[in-house]
Amino acid sequence: DDVALIGVLADTKSKAQEVKEKIEASIVTEQIINKRREHYRPVATRGSVIYFVIVSLAQVNCMYQTSLAQFLQWFDSSLQAAEKANLVAKRVENLMKHLTYESYINVNRGLFEADKLTFKLMIAIKVLLTEGDGIIDQNMI
Repeated sequence: DDVALIGVLADTKSKAQEVKEKIEASIVTEQIINKRREHYRPVATRGSVIYFVIVSLAQVNCMYQTSLAQFLQWFDSSLQAAEKANLVAKRVENLMKHLTYESYINVNRGLFEADKLTFKLMIAIKVLLTEGDGIIDQNMI
């Protein structure tokens, strides 16, 4: 009886050690993923800025309605179609450029001529406010 119990305890101890090692490895993996994910935050920020500019077009003319689902299709399309790059910084730049252009083309297609310049201005100002490193601030608007 004692021999069987000692065997079970030894087996439990070795499994506990394996679980501990896997948990430690998962913590390291989580840190690596979080660090790499942060490299792509500018793409998410640009996407957010563009989406909210598109949504605010409804204040210019109530006919300008774009759903989040539609914008997410453009976003996913940009992720697939943007030029690949070995360097993360270059990939992020390519994604931001492609997302901006893709969104601009798709929205601009449905705008009245009189509102196209307004849309360009709205995008430019919002991008400069969020990413312009002090080129423009909220007080200037």
